[in-house]
Order: sequence, then C-alpha cells, then structure tokens
Amino acid sequence: MPSTTSTAPGAPRAGTSTTPHPRRWLALAVIAISQLMVVLDATIVNIALPQAQADLGISNADRQWVVTAYTLTFGGLLLLGGRIADYWGRKRTFLVGMVGFALASAIGGLATTGGLLFAARALQGAFGALLAPASLALLTVLFTEATERAKAFAVYGAIAGGGSAVGLVLGGVLTEYADWRWCLLVNIPIAAVALFAAIPLVPESRAHGDTRYDVPGAVVVTAGLVSLVYGFTKAAEDGWDATATIAFIAAGVLLLAAFVVIELRSSHPLLPLRILLDRNRGGAYLASTLVGAGLFGAFLFLTFYFQQALQYTPLEAGLASLPVTAGVLVSAGVASQLLPRVGAKPLMVAGAVLAAAGMLTLTQIDLDTSFVSHLLPAQVVLGLGLGFTFVPLSSLALVGVPEHDAGAASATLNATQQIGGSLGTALLNTFFTSSVAAYLATRIPDPASQAQAAIHGYTVAFAWGAGLILLAGLATLLLIKVRKEDLATGGAVHMG
Repeated sequence: MPSTTSTAPGAPRAGTSTTPHPRRWLALAVIAISQLMVVLDATIVNIALPQAQADLGISNADRQWVVTAYTLTFGGLLLLGGRIADYWGRKRTFLVGMVGFALASAIGGLATTGGLLFAARALQGAFGALLAPASLALLTVLFTEATERAKAFAVYGAIAGGGSAVGLVLGGVLTEYADWRWCLLVNIPIAAVALFAAIPLVPESRAHGDTRYDVPGAVVVTAGLVSLVYGFTKAAEDGWDATATIAFIAAGVLLLAAFVVIELRSSHPLLPLRILLDRNRGGAYLASTLVGAGLFGAFLFLTFYFQQALQYTPLEAGLASLPVTAGVLVSAGVASQLLPRVGAKPLMVAGAVLAAAGMLTLTQIDLDTSFVSHLLPAQVVLGLGLGFTFVPLSSLALVGVPEHDAGAASATLNATQQIGGSLGTALLNTFFTSSVAAYLATRIPDPASQAQAAIHGYTVAFAWGAGLILLAGLATLLLIKVRKEDLATGGAVHMG
C-alpha cells in the first residue's frame, strides 16, 4: 500500500565526515533492495490472505491479525529501532534486521496454524522496525552532498511508491501459479542477495553520546496497542458489551496512558511529547492515524471482494488493485508541485474529500459490479485523494522541528500511519463481522443470503473507512494553521 516516505530517525550528528563514500551508489542499490522487500510485504500478503485463511482455517474475526500483527510491532517499535540503529551501529542494525526479517518470513511461509503465521508477521514487524530506520539513516550518512542526497532519496521514494504495485502483481503471480506461502518465502532470496552485498559495500556508522534506550516506553505502547486490537477482535466474536471486550479495551487505554506518563518522566523518551504538542504536527499525526485506519482496512476488504465475491484469480485481483497506486503516483507528483504555491491545508482537505468519495463509491458494489465503469474510477479517485494527502503530511511533520528532533518527528509520522492501520483494520473487520451476522440473523442462511451478507459487510466497512478519512480532513481543517511560506522555510530538511 502507499506510504509516506520520511527522513531517517538517525540523521548524522555533528562531526560526521562529509567525504563521500567511494561505493555509495552501490550501497544505495543494496539499501534499495531492502526497502523493496519491506514495501513488497505490505501488499503481497494482502493478495495471499484469502488463500492463507482457507488453508490455515483462520476465522473471519482473526484474519485481520495477518495485517495488524505486522503493523503493530512495526509501528510500535519504529522509534526504538531508530535509536538502536543510531547507537548500536547502523550497518550492524541493518544486517540484523535483514537476517531477522528473512527468518521471520521463513517461519510465516512454513506456518501450519494461524497463530504461527500471526507470530511470524509480528516478528517481521519487529525486525522491519530495525531495518527501515537503519536504511534511511545509512542514506543520510552515505550521501552528504545536497544534490546527490536528493537523487538517493528520489530512488528510495520511487521504490516506496512503486514497490506496492509490484507487490500486488507479484503476490497475484505467486499465489496463483505457486502457493500463497511463496509470498513470504520470496523474502529469503531477496534478503540473501542484499545481505551478502551489504557486508563489503555498506560502511558502519553510529552516533556518539548517551546511548540509553526507552525500552519501557516501547514495551508499554506496543502492549497497549495490542490490547486495544485484541479488544476489537473480541468485540467481533463476543459483542461490544462482553466482559473480555471491555477488559482488553480498558487495559489498552490504561497502558497508553501509562506510556504518556513514562515519556513525561523519561530523560531519553522514545517519543518526546514536545513533538506532539505543536498544533500543526499534532494535527498531521492525527490525520495520518485516521487516514491509515481507513485505508488499511479498505485494502483488506477490497482483496476479499475481488477474490470471493467477483471470483477473480489472485493475479486478476492484484492487477485490479493497481489503479489506487496509479492514482497515488499521479497526484503525489502534482501535489509536490502545488505544495509551495497553495500550502498543505488545501491539498490535504481536498485529498480527504477525494479519497472519501472514492471509498463511498465502493459502498455501491454488488455481486456483479462492473470493473471498468465502477471499480476502476472509484479506485483512481481514492488513489488521487491519498496522494494529495501523503505529500503535505510528510512536510508538516517536519515544520519548525529542531534538527535533533527531525528523525523522531518523521519516524512518528510513519508510526502513526502503521498504528492507525492496525487499529482501523481491526475495527473495520469487527464492523464487517458484526454486520454480516446481523444480516444473516433475519434471513435463511442459504448460499445466496451468505453471498449478499458478505457484500453488505464490505459496504459497511467501506462506509466506515470513508468516515475515518473524512474525520482526517476535519482534523486538518480545524488544527492545521501552517502557512505555505513556513513549508518552504521550515526548520528541518525534508527528504521524501
């Protein structure tokens, strides 16, 4: 799926050598391969999920864990991963992240139960939280000249944008002509190539100074988010008023409140709260969370709709999902040109309205909906809206941020999108399951009714997704006050 591209959580510190590394372009190729692997994993698994669910006997209530187990650990540990890369060594962290990601992919590809697949996805997220910030930090160290750095980040950003499209097609090919398991196992040869190339080509670097980590903060925030998502899952199974549902949601809220207390008292907080308290950045993070919540869940149900309702093959489903990515790439280019002229707020509000309109169009689906006349334009409009949203978000996250907070500010933006996606996927899956059950409760449960019940569930999920994206637009309208002049001269360098 599309994602924002941001600066490294570990930008080079004062005293870092500015002499260009002689093999920096070869190192860029290695880092690009690792980025492609991480980006592929977001979309390639979506296409495989219907077959994985059937093969492993995963329930409708639990299937969202294939997505959320990854995004929760990735988003929850991303800031800690950036700190580890800075102080433990960026190359060392990169290599460990690569090996761990490949091993977790092997476990997932060979999983015999849903629980083992969920655990493997969580491990992938944890190692991805090491790999992603280490990759970005290495780029900032390798490319010290402004023009070269811009080119390097353009390559990185192109992979971040285009890799999701590659994942959709590759996921379809592997699932249809090999097995869904290869959507995970394919990471092993990719990681092996990158690993053996990285050892001689990528230089080691690390930050100096105090190297303490906020491990309690990372553990508590991740546990809180997992508890919330599990509470949403229990709501799908037992109802919102069930004791277990209330207990897990309450525990999640309490743990997140404890995380705030830990950050306020920590001398080296995982997330300096001063970053959140700025009105514009706070608004950007809230909008990012809400857009992620609406978007991740929508992609999950679009995949199931294509393959289960319209009977598309996995490859056809992957190709049918490409219009969203195409829309994002087109509007992101336009938004980059318009941002200095009109500012962030108009683009983000327009983007939210467009994306929500595309999502609302998807609520009009049925068992025989035309792809060309309905699904194609709906996805293009959704993608156009997302592109107009993502580009300003990346800039807003860094407006007026002191240099020493730039990495944390941009990593927080990525984390909010992943966390929003986790919560949104779980929430929308709960609404889907509940609405299907309610639909069938008043009808004879024959095959025709069950097919229509699934359609009803998809439309409910898409409607809630549209609502979350509109809420992101409303948050932008009320909270974002930054002027276009501030974006051009913000206090931090934006690379994305």
